[in-house]
Amino acid sequence: MGGTMDDTKRQQRGNTRQRIQDVALELFAEQGYEKTSLREIAERLEVTKAALYYHFKTKEEILVSLFEDLTQPIEELIEWGKSQPRTLDTKQEIVRRYSEALAEALPLFRFVQENQATLKELRTGERFRERLLGLREILVDPHAALVDQVRCVSAVFTMHAGMIALNDLPGTDEEKREAVLEVATTLITEAHQATHTAATQGR
Repeated sequence: MGGTMDDTKRQQRGNTRQRIQDVALELFAEQGYEKTSLREIAERLEVTKAALYYHFKTKEEILVSLFEDLTQPIEELIEWGKSQPRTLDTKQEIVRRYSEALAEALPLFRFVQENQATLKELRTGERFRERLLGLREILVDPHAALVDQVRCVSAVFTMHAGMIALNDLPGTDEEKREAVLEVATTLITEAHQATHTAATQGR
């Protein structure tokens, strides 16, 4: 029975941590990272600052934890991609999975888009850039022509832009995500096929 109580306590701590992350991200998005204080986060949560400090000592700790938790699927995707052959099927699957990861982390990526200046000052911004570089490395063939490298990079940024820049277009969020995924997949496919054709022709 003691084990069950320990499990319950761990779950409660986990739930509190998740609530802190959710509320902090809401406030960061509403009024900006710099203008949000730990006191405001605690007030919206209706907890004391001491209870908040138990989980996070600073705003940056909260932001780092958000990046670590919400971008973990991207880290796992990059590691998976590194272990796979550089086939078209692999690249298309990477793009599909990345689209899903972005959808899951949509609030965070909207925050990133709107607070780029702030992120440049924080180590989380550097980590995010590192992950984007890792994604590029598994999508871009090292001997691809420049135009095909641009196609691959554009596929990634097409998916990023699709989360932010398509709000005014008709259709549901899922319909727009599928349309963005189709465009990104087309870019990856064209780049791969052009590189493969050039290699077989000895250019």
